[in-house]
Amino acid sequence: MTDRDIKVVKIGGNVIDNDEALQRFVADFAALPSPKILIHGGGKLATRLCERLEIPTTMVGGRRVTDRDTLDIVTMVYAGLINKRIVAALQAQGCNAIGLSGADGGVLPAKRRNPEPIDFGYVGDILQQEVNIDLLRTLLNGGFTPVFCAITLDCDGGGLLNSNADSVASAVAIAASTIVPTDLLFCFEKRGVLRDVEDEASVIAEITPESYANLRSEGVINKGMLPKIDNAFAAIRAGVRSVIIKHSDELLAESGTIIKTDI
Repeated sequence: MTDRDIKVVKIGGNVIDNDEALQRFVADFAALPSPKILIHGGGKLATRLCERLEIPTTMVGGRRVTDRDTLDIVTMVYAGLINKRIVAALQAQGCNAIGLSGADGGVLPAKRRNPEPIDFGYVGDILQQEVNIDLLRTLLNGGFTPVFCAITLDCDGGGLLNSNADSVASAVAIAASTIVPTDLLFCFEKRGVLRDVEDEASVIAEITPESYANLRSEGVINKGMLPKIDNAFAAIRAGVRSVIIKHSDELLAESGTIIKTDI
């Protein structure tokens, strides 16, 4: 494996919520040459379950505020229901997938986020230097396709933390890039970053730090897209070869928004 490039693919909650879209994506992902790693979100399903249980949902800048009750919900949904559904679907496609949280093998240690200026509760920021690269290498060399949810290991208290799935994708890609050249793909329900969210033809072909600042100030890029692009830049700057944001149906096609930086 170690002489072959790695593709790290992150899939968003809107695709996971759509059974047909998810099945199309799973078939395309399974068709990618190995080695590969999948990271999934699932926020919409967790939000719906919180509503049914009358647990309030609070989002700040596209990120979920996680109290103890919410942590229990997202752990059950992300590490349980969604993760195992995806693993089972990949197995049906002949892809030997193994489902993981960040606690398994201590692969994704995190530290609870500083409560200042915003207290996000049980939300963890991944400790990049402590990611278990040896475990990733062992799994990939063994012919497994790791499938990560966004639950990480609290390295201080030994508990669990809720981490942003885009951050998990970035951290895993950065770690994988120390093994062999690695490409990171963020797949969701749009064809890329759109200048007009109502116009699928308005894909922004590439985003640089300068154009990103302008797009943010203009309000073109906001909310949930912010952590995705922030993590894309972090990955590129840390050694990931390429980052593309694209539609889940176009995983195997040359399309989407390319993230570029001079740094």
